Amino acid sequence: MKKADSKRLLVVALNYAPEKTGIGKYVGEMTEWLATRGVEVRVVTAPPYYPHWCVQKGYRASRYAREQMAGVSVFRCPIWVPHRPRGITRILHLLSFAISSLPVVLWQAVTWRPDMVFVVEPPLGAAPTAWLAALLSGGRSWLHVQDFEVDAAFDLGLLRAPLLKHLVLAVERWLMRRFDHVSSISDAMRAKLRAKGVRDERIALFPNWVDTALIRPMDRDNALREELNIGPETQVILYSGNMGEKQGLDLILDVARCFSSDRDVLFVLCGDGAVQLTNVRLIPLQPHSRLNELLNLAVIHLLPQRAAAEDLVLPSKLTAIMASGRPVVAAARGGSDVARSASEGGIVVPPGDVSAFEKAIRHLLEDDVLRARLGAAARAYARRNWERDRVLHRTFGQLPTFAGSTAFADDGRPAESDVPNDPPVQIAADPALNHAER
Repeated sequence: MKKADSKRLLVVALNYAPEKTGIGKYVGEMTEWLATRGVEVRVVTAPPYYPHWCVQKGYRASRYAREQMAGVSVFRCPIWVPHRPRGITRILHLLSFAISSLPVVLWQAVTWRPDMVFVVEPPLGAAPTAWLAALLSGGRSWLHVQDFEVDAAFDLGLLRAPLLKHLVLAVERWLMRRFDHVSSISDAMRAKLRAKGVRDERIALFPNWVDTALIRPMDRDNALREELNIGPETQVILYSGNMGEKQGLDLILDVARCFSSDRDVLFVLCGDGAVQLTNVRLIPLQPHSRLNELLNLAVIHLLPQRAAAEDLVLPSKLTAIMASGRPVVAAARGGSDVARSASEGGIVVPPGDVSAFEKAIRHLLEDDVLRARLGAAARAYARRNWERDRVLHRTFGQLPTFAGSTAFADDGRPAESDVPNDPPVQIAADPALNHAER
């Protein structure tokens, strides 16, 4: 029996909690937040496997299963997980979820009748089922584009068949125009939605967020630094997150070689992989409870990005980096969303430019005052633009489906106008170091 004034949301997402990075993290936090506000939420997803590309212990890739997590009903669907996702194997991986989830999504639509069906791209293959489910249930349909997977696959050379690209992009455009709401995480990605034919009144900005109470500046000396046996005199340059095709991690290794004689500088990569440089240390992904300690290991954060992926994805790690109150050196074209955000609390250099990347890092290492100023500016920017509760309350509270619900009445949080709008820090440094258009 449906509760009076309650709303039902059916979420279709390949990735979900307990995954602690990427899309799974955000979808998990979103649904738990909604559940605490009285929204009835059901999620159709796969067993957790990311970022290790191996199904987590306690789950099976070949079975359907159901569980309760933080007030949310979760339906797990079978999936094929390749050990090395490349080209056709990645496509088959995404299709396996699209096929296995289809009966579950449609069954929920006709028996549970959600008020809204929310689907995350990638995978694009799950979008047709979610759209049909909304039609069957009489609810609204919402497509959230976290990553333009098709464009990225072709632009990065992961797929190369021109005819296939034309066909898949045409199907994507047709699908997008049929959803009641289409959102994405940055202004550039919203512009791309318009270019694909989505009407402006249906497009919304739904950025990634950060819990600024959890991620915050802390003393440089923390327990994780001691456990990793990193001395207090060592200046840590940190990269944490996915180590895939879109990140351009070869740039970090090239830059690290430039610092091989600097004994007090250590490059730390948090993720999976292997390196052979003495001044580069690889550590495993840390549990969510230790994320703030990890981020605060750094005096400088690194954000490499291939130019071809800039307007197709916006690195979710940037929100936490800036909330930690540490400056960032980012590789991005001037005028891109990455450049505009990162320049508020760091230095932006052209993608692939090893010399400019090295110069920016050295400039920050040598100027404690500048580092502190940029770190404070980064923290202020994150609080204004990406604070978790504000992003979620604003996004769902403005949707017609949820606007009339008491769950999204004023919850006492300060209005946007009440948050100090600190001006960007003006960097009195070599102009060549900062290529962002301010």
